[in-house]
Amino acid sequence: MSDDSLPAPAPVRTAAVIPAAGRGVRLGPGAPKALRTLGGTPMLIHAVRALAASRSVSLVVVVAPPDGAAEVKSLLDAHALPDRTDFVVVPGGETRQESVKLGLDALPPGHDIVLVHDAARPLVPVDTVDAVIEAVREGAQAVVPGLPLADTVKEVEPAAVPGGPEPVVATPERARLRAVQTPQGFDRATLLRAHETVTDEVTDDAGMVERLGLTVVVVPGHEEAFKVTRPLDLVLAEAVLARRRLNDGY
Repeated sequence: MSDDSLPAPAPVRTAAVIPAAGRGVRLGPGAPKALRTLGGTPMLIHAVRALAASRSVSLVVVVAPPDGAAEVKSLLDAHALPDRTDFVVVPGGETRQESVKLGLDALPPGHDIVLVHDAARPLVPVDTVDAVIEAVREGAQAVVPGLPLADTVKEVEPAAVPGGPEPVVATPERARLRAVQTPQGFDRATLLRAHETVTDEVTDDAGMVERLGLTVVVVPGHEEAFKVTRPLDLVLAEAVLARRRLNDGY
């Protein structure tokens, strides 16, 4: 039997989970952070479009505030999104970790690569999304985009009183440090095992995979994939968006 008669392997499909259930208290009172507008469009829509811009992403699962799934579904329906990508909205939980797990539970079979992306990173370029997916395809179990740090970092002993002086404990070697972004990419089975095994709170999904003793790799991130957390970040995001529209008609 020649190799020509063998069936072609099924393509590896990628799904993305966007936890968008947080309130975003540092941005001040008002709508949940993911629903704040950027250039007149909710940040969540920008984030969904950013992931759907990758031709490898065939499904995006948005994890909405527990009582806001209908509102988020209406929001997606009201904005133009790529026809080639499917979109699902599920209610989230009380924590980010819980919300991501609920998003994973909503994934149908057949998506072997899973991205987890912060809705508060609305401007991540598609090249960064594709680089993360490609690294998982090449065999990495967990991939994060990251940037070298511009600032020197100090490890401190936290002050007894908030705002008080903090003694420096150590100065890590800056060349070995990376500021990590999203989307983070995973082999689906690995990410599921991490969520079923790691019960204490961690700051990102890659940290859960690290707890399993598995290797997480870093690929180059992008300066425009920053997280919109404070009011000043919104100003910067508006400026990036305005420049894109001027240059690309984005």
